[in-house]
Amino acid sequence: MQKVENQKENTDVLVEQMFQVGAHYGYSKTRRHPSLSSFIYATKNKTDIIDLEKTSMMLNEATEFVKTLGSKNKTILFVGTKPEAREIIKNTAESLNMPYVIERWIGGTFSNFIEIKKRIVELENYRKDNATGNLEKYTKKERVVLAKKMERLSKYYSGLIDLKKIPDAVFIIDAKAEHIAATEARKSNVPVITLVNSDTNIKGLDFPIIGNDAAIPSIKFFAESIAKAYKAGQMSMPAKEV
Repeated sequence: MQKVENQKENTDVLVEQMFQVGAHYGYSKTRRHPSLSSFIYATKNKTDIIDLEKTSMMLNEATEFVKTLGSKNKTILFVGTKPEAREIIKNTAESLNMPYVIERWIGGTFSNFIEIKKRIVELENYRKDNATGNLEKYTKKERVVLAKKMERLSKYYSGLIDLKKIPDAVFIIDAKAEHIAATEARKSNVPVITLVNSDTNIKGLDFPIIGNDAAIPSIKFFAESIAKAYKAGQMSMPAKEV
């Protein structure tokens, strides 16, 4: 009985936290995807209000999975290219030393990872050569051309520098907007954890979390929840023998 009461209390606290960041705001009813109908609490002024109690259950499922990933030191690729998500995704990923994508998703990141890895290595080698003075072997003109090329590579690949293999999971802000990333992940059997709003088809998504995916406070709350879960998982790892 006490356990049930504690669970309800925890759910109430979580719902209140989500309410405070505006996670309950969906899009207009006309944009609602049929797969989301049972997750809508009400419609007010033609705008869908998301059922945060159901969202809390989805978030708990996602964070339990992320804790498992953390306990095994697995890699999560963080993805969020919409303007509201970029800085949050970058900061969250960096806090966990995880790879991230905040510019355009490069098609083939999973399906053609060998080629993607070549670009990453090329960028890594350039940075090493630049740091050690090895670029001096090139003429001034060659260095200018090389710098411009590396600037382009850096824009799209700098967040992937530490990605040595296809990740063990992806965390995506708005799977509808990032449909190419979500599709590639599913085809590569990479579990998809994603914050999605009322306009998204959640069929085929492993761990959808229905909430406001357009407001900065809401995005930050869910991203931080994922990060906390991963760190909690890491804390549960058995200590290494000396």
